Amino acid sequence: MGMENYTAHQQKIIKRYYENIDAVAWQRLSELVADLYLAEGKKREKLWVSAASFMQKLKVPQTRIDALVVKKDIEGLAKLVKELMGKE
Repeated sequence: MGMENYTAHQQKIIKRYYENIDAVAWQRLSELVADLYLAEGKKREKLWVSAASFMQKLKVPQTRIDALVVKKDIEGLAKLVKELMGKE
């Protein structure tokens, strides 16, 4: 499905989304920190999967992602978000 199937307005929205994908991923990752503090059980596991996905989109080294996810280190994730905020 090519871009020709979208209106000019929709094409601009899609283009802006992909131009700002890093900011979108960073924002969602920062929201996930708070969600992880509050979540329990299966929901927490799903949130960790999402967090790992967003960290990959932000090109965080896989070794660091693995360390955070295996340990379920919410504080470490919060520190990572602060580091990424410094790069913005």
